[in-house]
Amino acid sequence: MTSADDRIPQEWRDDLVEAIMIHAAFDGWTWAAMNRAGTELGLTQGFVRLVFPGGPLEAIDHMMRRADRLMLDELERRAADPDGMDQRIRARITAAIRIRFEQAAPHREAVRRALGVLALPQNAALSAKSLWRTVDVIWHALGDRSTDYNHYTKRATLAAVYSSCLLVWIADDSEDCAETWAFLDRRIENVMQFEKLKAQWRKSTDNLPSLTRFLGRLRYPVR
Repeated sequence: MTSADDRIPQEWRDDLVEAIMIHAAFDGWTWAAMNRAGTELGLTQGFVRLVFPGGPLEAIDHMMRRADRLMLDELERRAADPDGMDQRIRARITAAIRIRFEQAAPHREAVRRALGVLALPQNAALSAKSLWRTVDVIWHALGDRSTDYNHYTKRATLAAVYSSCLLVWIADDSEDCAETWAFLDRRIENVMQFEKLKAQWRKSTDNLPSLTRFLGRLRYPVR
């Protein structure tokens, strides 16, 4: 028997990765943890390899993608309720990060071990891609559709906030993660102050000579 029902391997990914997280907390992200999880679901080792042919690293990547989806679902659910979320941008960013951590709380040790794997030099590209994807999901959920340099600065800034908060959360043993939420509030406040200063600077330079505007006039002269 290869599976408990008629699902194809790709359709097992969510269930299998959820089972893997339980074992990864003790065995790390290894084939052993994956096979134990598969056995619990009635899957053979061969079928587990069909679900995640890339092994533990692919399972970790799917865990992160699944977490993005779950976070987005909850954000959309709250956004649909007029009284469900403070609509200020700082409150919505804070809510998104809190949702992500609160949903991951039952598997915090598995997440910690996954971060250890992603911290290895050979996995740096996947780590960066996963982080960027998460902050991009958050900004899209908040309605950001910028395509200029703001697209990148917003995501880079949020990536710094998210990653630093993640490290605090992983080690936080305070009641109800109070230290993490306090740290998150401080980081968001710092970002908002920076954005305010950036907006003031841009406003103050609007009337200054601009090489970009000058070249634009040469290319598209006023008629």
